[in-house]
Amino acid sequence: MNAWTLIAADGLPRRAFTVAEVEAMVRAGILAEDERIELIDGELIPMAPKGSRHETVKIALNLHWSRLCPDDMVVAPGTTFRLAPDSYLEPDFVIFPFAVGVDGLGPETALLAVEIADTSLGYDLGRKAAIYARFGVAELWVVEAWTLAVHVHTDPGPDGYRAIAIHAADREIVPTRAAAFALRPAALRLPA
Repeated sequence: MNAWTLIAADGLPRRAFTVAEVEAMVRAGILAEDERIELIDGELIPMAPKGSRHETVKIALNLHWSRLCPDDMVVAPGTTFRLAPDSYLEPDFVIFPFAVGVDGLGPETALLAVEIADTSLGYDLGRKAAIYARFGVAELWVVEAWTLAVHVHTDPGPDGYRAIAIHAADREIVPTRAAAFALRPAALRLPA
């Protein structure tokens, strides 16, 4: 392993990691397989615990999209989404073509990434959306767990998404590259 460093915001050097190194740490038991972390530009970033409302909305979306999913598509909940050798995120859902497979899943093959925001709304709409855009993910939805409003981000660029629209829960939203996954959040069947 070739170790490289990066300079953090505080001006001090940090040991940067690759996705392969993080995966090796999980296999070796250094990091728990279910540990909630993401790797951004080589830095391990702890994620906030998922609240019950987050999980309720995730279950409802999973049930909804599983029923709609055509044979040539995949809706993957909570998968490791590799963006670059030194970066991965763990969105709540990624939708991609079946032919691509998990090994071929990347920013250029993802049709839609979805984050459900309970306590993390500011982070998901700010830094995390900027990361998705920088890597060229075509469309990102951030679903507000409590109101079910959906922030639709399209037209990614190096400085963020150039088009952002906020849709109320009673509006039908159709992904630009995955129309089969249309959603009217207010119609979701939320488990008690």
